[in-house]
This record gives sequence, C-alpha cells and structure tokens, in this order.
Amino acid sequence: MKKRGRQEDAADETLMSETVSPLNKGMGALDREMPIDDIGRLGWNLLREDLSLPAAVLYEEKMAHNLKWMQQFIEAYGMKLAPHGKTTMAPKLFARQLQTGAWGITLATAHQTRVAHEHGVRRVLMANQLVGKQNMATVARLLEDTEFEYFCLVDSAENVEQLGSFFRAEGRRLNVLIEVGVEGGRTGVRDRSQLDAVLDSLERWRKQIRLSGIELFEGVLDNEASIRGFLGRAVGTARELARTKRFDRAPFLLSGAGSAWYDVVAEEFSKAEFGDAAEIVLRPGCYLTHDVGAYRTAQQRIQSQNPAAKRMQAGLQPALQVWAYVQSVPEKQRAIVAMGKRDAAFDSGLPTPALHYRLRAEAPKPAPPAWELTKMMDQHSYLRIGEGDDIQVGDMIGFDISHPCLTFDKWRYLSVLDANYKVMDVVQTYF
Repeated sequence: MKKRGRQEDAADETLMSETVSPLNKGMGALDREMPIDDIGRLGWNLLREDLSLPAAVLYEEKMAHNLKWMQQFIEAYGMKLAPHGKTTMAPKLFARQLQTGAWGITLATAHQTRVAHEHGVRRVLMANQLVGKQNMATVARLLEDTEFEYFCLVDSAENVEQLGSFFRAEGRRLNVLIEVGVEGGRTGVRDRSQLDAVLDSLERWRKQIRLSGIELFEGVLDNEASIRGFLGRAVGTARELARTKRFDRAPFLLSGAGSAWYDVVAEEFSKAEFGDAAEIVLRPGCYLTHDVGAYRTAQQRIQSQNPAAKRMQAGLQPALQVWAYVQSVPEKQRAIVAMGKRDAAFDSGLPTPALHYRLRAEAPKPAPPAWELTKMMDQHSYLRIGEGDDIQVGDMIGFDISHPCLTFDKWRYLSVLDANYKVMDVVQTYF
C-alpha cells in the first residue's frame, strides 16, 4: 500500500467540514445544510428519484479504474503525475488523485491555487503566468506555509521583472519554469531572442526567482509530427540550460502533456534520457472522468499505438453523466429534455443519450442508437427520436458528455454513484 503523505492527510481533515446546501441544483430534498459526509448515509438512489434532475453524477467504479490506469501509465515511463485540477476544481477529487500517487496538482490561476492549498494540497504547478498585484499577493501569502511548494511559468522579461520586484519586497523566493511556445500558439517563448531576454532577467533576479525547469503545452498543436518537433525543442532547451548550470533546482523539472497527447509527451521526454537530472511531470486532467468526445478519440489512438497502453487492461472509461427528465413529447420524432447549456458542455459536441430509464423498471436500458440531441438552449434540449419509439414524459435519460471541464464548472455539487445508482458521496466544486 502506498504510504500516505502530508498532502493526503491535510486534505482529508479539511474536507470533513464541507456542507451541502439545499439551494444548489442536483441535490435531493434537503431542508437544511448538511455535512457532505452525511449524504452517503441517507440511502438516496438516482433511480428512486431521490435526486432533483437535472443532476450531474460520477460513477465510483469507473473513476477508481481511471485513477489506477493513469497512474500505472505514468509509472511505466518512470515519470510523475500532476493532474490538471481545473478540470474538476473538486478538492475531494484532488485528494483521490494524490492518494493514488500523484506528485502534485496542476492549476491555472492564483485563486485555484488558494482553493487547493486550503484543502491540503501542498505541491502546485500553476501552468500559467502569475500576473497582477493581488494574484502575486495571494501566492506570497500561501508561501508563508514552508511546506507548500509552488511553481509558475514565465515567458517574458517583463513578467520576470514584475515578479522579482514584488517578491523581493515580500521577502519570498518564487519557483518558476520557462514556458516554451510556438508561433500562432498560446503563451510561451517563441524564439532565441525571447529566451535570452528571459534568461538575462532571471539572472538579475536570481535571489528572488528560482529557475526550476522547462514547461510546454503541446495541445496548441494538432499534428503529431509538429508536436514531436515541439517536444524536441523543449528537450533541447532543457539540455542546454542544464549544461550551462542555469537551473537552481536539482533535479530540474520538465513538464508537459494535456489530456490528448500525453503518450507522445511521455515517449519524447523518455527518449531524452535525462535520468536523475530531471523530474519529468505530466499533467493530463480529463482522464479522471474521461468523455465520449475528443478525449475518447484520443484514447483510442493511444490504446492502438502506445506500447505501455497496449499492455494495460481496458482503457479509460467515461465516468461523468448528466441525467435529465423527458418533459415533453410534442412531435412524433421529437422529445424535449429538461437539460440545457447551463447543465452540460456543448462546445466540443452535444451530450450523447446513453441510458433510458422508465420509473419502477428494474434498471436503465441503453438508449436507442438513433436518438440524438440536435439543439441545446439554456434549459432545454431537442432530442430526435424515431416515430413510434417508446418514450414518455417523466422518463429519465442519462447523457454522456464531451469535454468534462465545461460540464464540471456548471455544478456546485456532483453525486457519486455506485454500480446500483446509490449515492455514495458528494463532491463539491470551487469554480
């Protein structure tokens, strides 16, 4: 059994104090606030209508499988995992990831970092630039905790100058990674002149800013050959800075990988053969719940091509659904479902009808393959059905989703279900 660390213990202690409010959607018939840990003892069951639909739910068995799968994949390459917490912004799920072996949690903002720290996370890689007085002040306060390890990114001399000046006044030292970027992409150093300007500024502020490694996000590209070239450039930069002793951390960090190309990142970083000189940290986040859209397509590629994935048991499984009622069947080939853009992501494809449940039936059945959402509004979805299909007002439909990030951020609470649709737990989000 993996030895628990201070992050896991601190997270558990803090999470005990969270409560569920009856004023938030997706919960049952509460008449008062209740501690989250008490919800699992109420005996609620989705199929008995103990939850108010629409409701976003997580499936425990599938999440447990996904946690184990990704940790095993990362360990097969001798690397570390810092899953991107902005996917869920659910500290209870951060704790699960840490307990399963994650090195730390990746986040995107100072606010998210504060939420994680308040819930016991003691190592954060903020895969973004730290800009602005209040954001810097937030991080400076967190660094008063001597057990808290924090990294952010830099890609400009201007940002380095701002950070150096602020943290000198605060009497704190900040860990940073140089972000490597690509033309037409997002943030990151584009060329040699920009890199040299950042390095010169870092040298001036070496007492306040600790250059700890190199970072990139390959997800701004969609061509595998281009991605491998980008990764090679980052490796070359890391090798040069290690040779010229520019890193102030040993081992230095080398970090990349979103949820679509983590296999390619693992392969290319492994080829670099840095050994003990580097700590390689990958950052996929959507693996925990997976989806049936872009990430399923990416995972199919990984399962068919990557040697480590081929050796492992069944791949990632979709563990997040949104359940909703059929509220009207106004036409022979159309039903209206009480779920809309305020409930599920729609930017990477509309939700997919997966399960159909008639009240008091023994169990949900697979939704007919021909059923399809054709349009979503704020609180309604248009479901194309076949003429004569067995569908009624009050039926429940479970929808698989594409892009978990933009589904999580629509829910304050998500119920965790066992294989029999019983509510085992509730996770709270902090968007």
